Amino acid sequence: MAPVQEKKLLGAAGASDTLENTIEDEEGQNLWSSILSEVSTRSLSKLPSGKNILVFGEDGSGKTTIMAKLQGAEHNKNGRGLEFLYLSVHDEDRDDQTRCNVWILDGDLYHKGLLKFAASAESLTDTLAIFVADMSRPWTIMESIQKWASVLREHIDKLKIVPEEMRRLEQELVKHFQEYVELEEASQGSPQRRGHPVSGTEDEEVVLPLGENVLTHNLGIPVLVVCTKCDAVSVLEKEHDYREEHFDFIQSHIRRFCLQYGAALIYTSVKEEKNLDLLYKYIVHKMYGFQFTTPALVVEKDAVFIPSGWDNEKKIAILHENFTTVKPEDAFEDFIVKPPVRKLVHDKEVAAEDEQVFLMKQQSLLAKQPATPTRANDSPARAPTGSPRPSSRSGPANVASVSPMTAVKKPDPNLKGAAANEGVLANFFNSLLSKKTGSPGSPSAGGVQSSAKKAGQKPVLTDVQAELDRMTRKPDSMSANDTSPTENED
Repeated sequence: MAPVQEKKLLGAAGASDTLENTIEDEEGQNLWSSILSEVSTRSLSKLPSGKNILVFGEDGSGKTTIMAKLQGAEHNKNGRGLEFLYLSVHDEDRDDQTRCNVWILDGDLYHKGLLKFAASAESLTDTLAIFVADMSRPWTIMESIQKWASVLREHIDKLKIVPEEMRRLEQELVKHFQEYVELEEASQGSPQRRGHPVSGTEDEEVVLPLGENVLTHNLGIPVLVVCTKCDAVSVLEKEHDYREEHFDFIQSHIRRFCLQYGAALIYTSVKEEKNLDLLYKYIVHKMYGFQFTTPALVVEKDAVFIPSGWDNEKKIAILHENFTTVKPEDAFEDFIVKPPVRKLVHDKEVAAEDEQVFLMKQQSLLAKQPATPTRANDSPARAPTGSPRPSSRSGPANVASVSPMTAVKKPDPNLKGAAANEGVLANFFNSLLSKKTGSPGSPSAGGVQSSAKKAGQKPVLTDVQAELDRMTRKPDSMSANDTSPTENED
């Protein structure tokens, strides 16, 4: 009996060993299967490549600068035609990274044909469009974004995408717009946008219909409107007298445009590094489905953020409450007017002329002018203190009054007492006219008249000529010789 019992014990031990081996094999298979499933999951969840961003905007709007800033480059030279950049996208949770292609179209419409190299019918599904508007020139915003939206619409129509595929893209964009959930309504820690249902719960979800003027211009791809240079708000207030009403009016028109295209809106500033990180996070959220939990920002006028799906006409109408001098339906260009161009008037530089050249010009001008002899004032010298001048002596008097002037008046710049000498000469002439023909000391005045009536007498002219010659030789003694004749008049 003992051998039989021992055999049974050995058989039980062998069965337990077989069971243990089976369990170990199953655990090994489960381990490998879990590893394989994890690898396959990682390969499926790997960040996709080939995503494209199309950037449109006017020259000088800052589109290249802001994309280079997102790339991590401090400065990037502007190109021509169609520029190419890339954004490095890193997933920290999965330790994966990829590159997102960035195509920047030139601001000149001449180069719009280059879009065929950036967006094809196959790559349109993985494309995001960005319209860049320059806030430092707000009067160009609406015209610019509408122009580039029509350029993109024209390019998409030329791709000749199958109608079923185009309809699918449009419906997907509408679905994303309708499924937007605000941060307060979303569960804590979940992304703002709901994920796709795993099981057949799609019919159970209640999707609200689109509002008025929403996605009336559906491009089939997500759109983002980026307003650059928002630090110029303060400059607009100071230089162009912009008020809160102006900025609300601008924002309301841009948000209406965004509703028509299902676009998001974000105000940025590279100079102040405002909302740049927010812009990057929203781009990778739309392109790669990263979690995004930032709510809409509408308080600060230079840091606005409106995610796609959040806005509607009622929320835009809140801005209209502040309008006092404008109506919401007024044309954009009628209220946001381009300021007149100020012509820069450059003051002509006045070069000082050389002193010698100036003096030579003045000398030539003086030489061209006719010589006008300076005559002394007749009123004090010819006052009627003595006898009146007889009419018969008008001829000799004229000779005596003209010829001495021409003889004595010489251009002598060193003669400082010229004006005094002229007065002395005038007194001398008067004294000569009042002299008697006879004795100089005779007080009778009749001799003067009788001597003037006699023709052919030349003693007076002879005395005048002699006296003038004496004055010419000795001008300094002129005043001393004039005192005695003036005393005789009395």
